Amino acid sequence: MTRRLRPVGMGFADDAPVRLVFGARVSAGPAAVYRALAEEVTGWPDWFGAVTLARPTRGGAGREVRLAGGVRFQETVMAADPGLRYAYRVDETNAPGLRALLEEWRLMPTADSSGTLVRWTFAADGPAVFRLALTAARPALGHSFRTAVRALDARLAAAGRV
Repeated sequence: MTRRLRPVGMGFADDAPVRLVFGARVSAGPAAVYRALAEEVTGWPDWFGAVTLARPTRGGAGREVRLAGGVRFQETVMAADPGLRYAYRVDETNAPGLRALLEEWRLMPTADSSGTLVRWTFAADGPAVFRLALTAARPALGHSFRTAVRALDARLAAAGRV
C-alpha cells in the first residue's frame, strides 16, 4: 500500500530527527559524478546494488525508484546543481513507518583536484521505533553507500570519465 509522506524542504537535510551522513572518494571529477547521479538516472541499478529500477518522471522533476525487497518510492528532485549537489525527497512509498525522507548527494573536488569527495546525507523521520531502527541500520546503510560509490567509480573509470 502506497502512502503519501510529509513534504519537506532542503533544510530537512540539516535538521531531520535522523541524519545519517556518509562520505567516500571517487577518481572521477564532480561533473562526471553528477551526470551519473542526476542525468543518467536509469543507470543507478548498474552501480547501486540496492536499486532495481530508477527512472525519471515528470520531465526530470521526479523519479520512480524501486529497491531490492520491493520498496518503492515516488520522489521529487529538490536540488540539481551540476557538479555540486543532487537531492530528492520521497513523496510516496510503501515502506512502513517512514514519515519523511530526503537524500542529498554533495560533490566536492578533492584538495588535489584528482577526484571527488561524495557526501550522502540520508535525512528521515518516523515514529520512535522507526528512528531507532534506522539508527541501528547505520552500519548497513554505510556499507551499501561505500559499495555503491566504489562500483560507480569503477563504472566511470571503465567509461573513461575519470
